[in-house]
Amino acid sequence: MTLLNITKKIMNRKMTFFFIAVLLLWAKSYYAYLTEFNLGVSNNMQRFLLFLNPASSALFFLGIALIFKGRKQYVLTIIIDLILTIVLYANVVFYRFFSDFITLPVIFQTKNFGEVSGSAQALMEPHDAIYFVDILLLIALVVFKVVKPHERLQWRTVGSVFTAAIVLFAINLSLAEADRPQLLQRAFDRNYLVKYLGAYNYTIYDLIQNARTSAQRAMADSSDVVDVANYVKSNYSEPNPKYFGKAKGDNVIYISLESLQNFMIDYQLPDENGKMQYVMPFLHSLTTDDHTFYFKNFFHQTGQGKTSDAEFMMENSLFPLSQGSVFYTKAQNTYQAAPEILHDHGYTTAVFHGNYKSFWNRDVMYKSLGYDKFFDARYYDMQPDHVINYGMEDKPFFTESMPLLKGLKQPFYTKFITLSNHFDFKLDPEDIDFPAGDFGDGVVNRYFQTAHYLDEALKQFFTDLKKSGLYDHTVIVMYGDHYGISENHNKAMEKVMGQPITPFENAQLQRVPLFIHVPQVKSPGKPIETYGGEVDVRPTLMHLLGINTKDFIAFGSDLLSKQHRDIVPFRNGDFVTTKYTSVKGTCYLNATGEKVDSKLCKPYDEIAKKELEMSDKVVNSDLLRFYKPKGFVPMDKSKIDYRREVQDKDMPPSSFINYDQQPETTTKTMGTEGE
Repeated sequence: MTLLNITKKIMNRKMTFFFIAVLLLWAKSYYAYLTEFNLGVSNNMQRFLLFLNPASSALFFLGIALIFKGRKQYVLTIIIDLILTIVLYANVVFYRFFSDFITLPVIFQTKNFGEVSGSAQALMEPHDAIYFVDILLLIALVVFKVVKPHERLQWRTVGSVFTAAIVLFAINLSLAEADRPQLLQRAFDRNYLVKYLGAYNYTIYDLIQNARTSAQRAMADSSDVVDVANYVKSNYSEPNPKYFGKAKGDNVIYISLESLQNFMIDYQLPDENGKMQYVMPFLHSLTTDDHTFYFKNFFHQTGQGKTSDAEFMMENSLFPLSQGSVFYTKAQNTYQAAPEILHDHGYTTAVFHGNYKSFWNRDVMYKSLGYDKFFDARYYDMQPDHVINYGMEDKPFFTESMPLLKGLKQPFYTKFITLSNHFDFKLDPEDIDFPAGDFGDGVVNRYFQTAHYLDEALKQFFTDLKKSGLYDHTVIVMYGDHYGISENHNKAMEKVMGQPITPFENAQLQRVPLFIHVPQVKSPGKPIETYGGEVDVRPTLMHLLGINTKDFIAFGSDLLSKQHRDIVPFRNGDFVTTKYTSVKGTCYLNATGEKVDSKLCKPYDEIAKKELEMSDKVVNSDLLRFYKPKGFVPMDKSKIDYRREVQDKDMPPSSFINYDQQPETTTKTMGTEGE
């Protein structure tokens, strides 16, 4: 018998096509695990599980096609394989920027998908075609009749495939639980789930988790909030009497510094003459300003919601969700956010954002947070020369916001969301006046130019505030919302930082700047060493304004308090403290970056996980509807109306710039913020 005849005989067997599909899906999944994801594989058991875990998924899902006969079986096998491939590839592209895996709430955030521009394309690579080669091969086998249709398989055969899939999964799960106890019970880090169970089983787990959390609200009652309230009160950090109430009655301006990591504040690049110059000279000058608190060890704690998660933490001192964005999934909840608290103290509250109000569900969420006004793209000149990628460019955004800001009744509490310093960090040629980096990566190189542009926009805004007379009685809080450069660019970042980017160093790169300018207060005039995160800002600000926060449910700790707690939990369960850093269960000593006994991190690990769990309970079960802090008077949010004809009634005519034409959309594409 010739080789050709043997091949034909093998290809004509009933299960050949199925096993080819299984092996190819298994192979490309394992390839993705090894090359695309940083899963932190650290021992032989984990290596074995990484190799094993695609098998049960491939057998189970492709096995569904075996129920059918003839060409239907082949067509359905290809369709199922294609769906699984799309799931895998979507996670590959998503992970390249977010260093995370897609969850169901993210998939359902389709309202923003139509606005995606170059961001997704910038994350795709030519070699990605490898993920779809097996689909083309399977189609070719059917189209060219290399495999021939067969009658329906015996139920015993089909049952054996499903039994094998279930047995493999049971073995996989047992070994995973042995290596990582309580894997499913305390699954803060999706990297763990994919490493131990695989991308496809993780997707099923995610579906189950979302169904479970959706049921939590219906089952919750007032007794559920008692333990949380008691824990928060017992861990309350008393305000520092040196600073408490020193900014009472002042205006407040928050500025979200898009994608700005802290290393940029002191970073220098050479100009065309070789002279070193700061990338962000204005912000660098504020690090030693006598009335500005600059926190150099401040970390973002965002999850998949990115910018929106940062907003949520700054307003509520609660952690974001482990899956999706609170702005989408829990926008109708009851909150006791900073705007609503300050409304009780006579503040006008407003948001300024150079995109349309429905973007990222902000028009719904801001009402829940208690914002009186929302100045979105309707109030700005959204012509092409003022817009790039994600909305209004920062310089015209601040310029056009000034009349609106001056028109607000004082005292006011406001928030400005910048957009220009956003992946993939591109500016119009006329806005570039700073050299790009030279680190072998276009995204990283351009980051220095957009950061410099942001710095110039901030300097201009401060100048305008001084001219307006607002500066001397306004607290200005500027914070980096989340990282700008993901782990996908670590090779270039090693050149930027001049050292290898280990898991420990990557955790340290999650520092973002925090500046709190308080006109009436003398600051240290130098960088503050205190460790903190985004959940810590609300109690810090409230105490500066003379508002005691002891009766509010919050997981942050006043950064200026002598009792400040220096543990900074990340959304995935990792954490940083003054002395130790924990990444994927490994404990590091901050002073040296060396691994140390995990027992040293265990007390902090228990605190981090407990607070994440409690915060999740508050948000998922909407527990604040059962809780009223002493002296707090909730707003009637049904009266908040962001229609322009309503918002403009109590604004002076001088607040508005008249444009000849105000389009609903722009000829430039405005993409998703990667939130």
